[in-house]
Amino acid sequence: MLQKRIDDQPSLSRQMVREAEDILHRHLKQVGLKQTAQRNTILRTFLETRDHLSTDELYRLVQKKDAHIGYTTVYRTLKLLAECGLASEVAFHDGIARYEHQYNRRSHHHMVCTQCGSSVEFFSQEVRELEKEIGHKYHYLTTRHTFQIYGVCEECRKKANSDA
Repeated sequence: MLQKRIDDQPSLSRQMVREAEDILHRHLKQVGLKQTAQRNTILRTFLETRDHLSTDELYRLVQKKDAHIGYTTVYRTLKLLAECGLASEVAFHDGIARYEHQYNRRSHHHMVCTQCGSSVEFFSQEVRELEKEIGHKYHYLTTRHTFQIYGVCEECRKKANSDA
């Protein structure tokens, strides 16, 4: 899947990775699961990319680092990352669940091409303010939102015009 991203997201330092690991480890303890080297490898691999990764895509990346980590471990760890707020699921038009990391990221939105599946991440202060306004109106303390716009990208439109 082709992706364009907003460029204002800082890369993660070693300290930030350790902080993310601490968040996962606290969550594991809360739910009665053990901290393992495999889960740490999966987390670090996940945090190294800004892509929207499916379980299959993350599994392939993890396999390059440790061929002994199974698909089920990657799948379950992604779910744990989502539970503790380090990841969020992003659903695009193709029905494949993808995840993006949320650690130390500001809220952003997606524009998705319904023909080729490419996506663009963007930030909108207006949408952020609208979230706060709606939360206030209905007496909610908002914590996050998702916002996606679907359409046809410029390249797909050009291709359609040249095929006509």
